[in-house]
Amino acid sequence: MSIDLHTWNTPNGRTISVALEEMGLPYKVIPVNIGKGEQMASSFLEISPNNKIPAIVDPDGPGGKRVSIFESGAILLYLGEKTGKFLPKPLTERIPVYEWLMWQMGGFGPMPGQVHHFIALEDEQDRAYGLKRYMAETRRLYGVLDRRLDGRDFVAGDLSVADFAILGWAWRHPRHKVDLADFPNVKRWYETLMARPATKRGMDAKLD
Repeated sequence: MSIDLHTWNTPNGRTISVALEEMGLPYKVIPVNIGKGEQMASSFLEISPNNKIPAIVDPDGPGGKRVSIFESGAILLYLGEKTGKFLPKPLTERIPVYEWLMWQMGGFGPMPGQVHHFIALEDEQDRAYGLKRYMAETRRLYGVLDRRLDGRDFVAGDLSVADFAILGWAWRHPRHKVDLADFPNVKRWYETLMARPATKRGMDAKLD
């Protein structure tokens, strides 16, 4: 059974098509024309809650059951686990894989992506434009998180490292000019975590 790859001709899209090819997995491309806003379709939202490509649907997932995965890093880790390829078994060997995968997702992707955006502009844009653009995207992401936390205590079921990763950025919400009262589920989640003694110790630890 082939994997459905919902994607477009972007760097993140290419990442997954290369991985599928290298791993020898059969797949079918389902184009999502982001120039026409097709990523906003409700049918796509069902498999990609963040309305971003790529996303995959594997009809032969764990236990032989259908599974969908969004976010390129998560897809890569899933495919590596599924095939046993390009993801070392020993933890000591996985560490640099994790480090550099996170480096790409957190930096070498988002930042070049902004270069792609600004270099395409014909006119010089001032600081106000950049702030407007990035603050709007930041609020959109808070909204995504708020919807995810609707009816959930934590983002991925039980408390997990995913919550800790997100908390580090949510902690900066005043700097983002975001009032958590606008995102009640995020506010509840944030206050729950910040009330945990160990989380508080981590937040209070001197790191500089």
